[in-house]
Amino acid sequence: MSVLDLMRSRYSLRAFANRPVPRDTLLAVLEAARSAPSACNNQPCHFLVIQDLLARAALAACYPRDWLRTAPAVIVCCAEPAKAWRRADGKNHADIDVAIAVDHLTLAAAEAGLGTCWVCAFDAVKARTILQLPDGIEPVALIPIGYPAKDAVPAALHARRKPIEEIVHWERM
Repeated sequence: MSVLDLMRSRYSLRAFANRPVPRDTLLAVLEAARSAPSACNNQPCHFLVIQDLLARAALAACYPRDWLRTAPAVIVCCAEPAKAWRRADGKNHADIDVAIAVDHLTLAAAEAGLGTCWVCAFDAVKARTILQLPDGIEPVALIPIGYPAKDAVPAALHARRKPIEEIVHWERM
């Protein structure tokens, strides 16, 4: 499958099979995240893999939708803003660097037959406390990961993409 076909076929999975993901498979997906570019190669990203049932249940308290509990693993993608590059106007690129790494991670997961979903609408303060994250480390996204349930289907939103003419501009906007 071409990279573009993989990108087009990947969708946000919200129905996971009750099947653990082998550690080697998770490591391969995390290697893809590790290989992602970051501003000035500062690599201000950290990935916390949560597989323990009780830890996943505690983490699920940070997000109101029950389907998160069905994922056999959740990768908590964190930023270390103090280590990130800053643009001349002061903009910190930690979140951008994490986003690039998560994109690599989700595509590698799709290639491995796994599903993921970016979860950004979670209680980050509660997650920090539950996970006992050290000072200076911020949770940016929760990525539930696992094999799709037999009845898993992409949401209707997945098919909705703006025409290229609406998003690509030449020379001026």
